[in-house]
Amino acid sequence: MPLDPQVIAYRAARAAAGVAPLYTRDLAEARAADLAAIRAGGGDVEPVHDVRDTTVPGPAGDLPVRIHRPAGVGRLPTLVYFFGGGWTLGSVDTADGICRRLANATGCQVVTVGYRLAPENPFPAAVHDCHAAVRWLAGHADEFGVDPSRLAVGGDSAGGNLAAAVTLLARDSGGPPLAAQLLIYPNTDQRELAASAGDQDPLLFNRHSVAWYRGHYLPDPADAENPLASPLLAEDLTGLPPALVVTAEYDPLRDEGERYAERLRAAGVPVELVRYDGMIHGFFAMPGVFDAGRRAQDRAAGFLRDRLGAAGAVPADAEAVGG
Repeated sequence: MPLDPQVIAYRAARAAAGVAPLYTRDLAEARAADLAAIRAGGGDVEPVHDVRDTTVPGPAGDLPVRIHRPAGVGRLPTLVYFFGGGWTLGSVDTADGICRRLANATGCQVVTVGYRLAPENPFPAAVHDCHAAVRWLAGHADEFGVDPSRLAVGGDSAGGNLAAAVTLLARDSGGPPLAAQLLIYPNTDQRELAASAGDQDPLLFNRHSVAWYRGHYLPDPADAENPLASPLLAEDLTGLPPALVVTAEYDPLRDEGERYAERLRAAGVPVELVRYDGMIHGFFAMPGVFDAGRRAQDRAAGFLRDRLGAAGAVPADAEAVGG
């Protein structure tokens, strides 16, 4: 179908304002502009019962985490969420709006991880940071109020790529067991292949954006063959947690996200694949601009409620399952 009318209006506003693509800016400017755009498009900031910043140990030092906790005591089902930004942009602030809405809509605790960014810390630093944070949270369930039997990972764009990679590491490298994965227009194949529809418009996320981020994250092009960079290339996808994969029609990452969902399904993993027609990359993070962003967040919340069980806390002295 054609571009959604809200996307057409968004594109026209960017053209009128003369917005330059992020890939034409230096890193500091791109990082600031990315956060400003997300905040501008995120809609109203929802209050959450408790939001706090702390740290967890990572492979190269402490990692910042932000914990969004709805009302409840004891251990709660927990989503560990990895922000998008091409492994190059972003921080715990980037996904704050998404995490607030998901916490309120699910009754789950949502934790964002401030993984190390490229090019200062290229692949595989971010993957191992994210896995280390998930393992620490699961292993310190009482301290962080985590129910280890109801633990999920998720993320958008590069964050979706990291979530998929973490499920591979969790399966193959000693856990923790994961109950679900939420993959929002994820990068799953870092090889330079033909991109999908809408891949050259300079006013939208396009194939040049993909190449710019990839160049920062994978200075050695051979790393694109590593399944932790390109989960689609993993030989074995069996035993991974149930997935919701969200794609957008006019997104250069659309096809690889949908291929990953198909491969998960072929491996026996329960999968929900939802394409939002007329939408572009980034819409999930912009419910203040795109109605489809709000609908997609609602769909994600429903998936998490279904997979992590009814909202509510487990007493702190309850037995940890698979922790």
